[in-house]
Amino acid sequence: MDERFVETDKRFRDKRGIVVRIISYDRQERRVIFMRPEYEHLCCVPKWYFEKYFIAVGKSD
Repeated sequence: MDERFVETDKRFRDKRGIVVRIISYDRQERRVIFMRPEYEHLCCVPKWYFEKYFIAVGKSD
């Protein structure tokens, strides 16, 4: 049986230009879970929203 959460550690830029750190992906609910800089709580958005409004950043960004 697959695990519900897939852990990762990747960086993406949101539509406002803020770089966020992806913590995990919830397979059951199809949500991306991430952390914003200087914000203590986890954030989550549906996968379709994340794919539309977030862009992967390289290690140099």
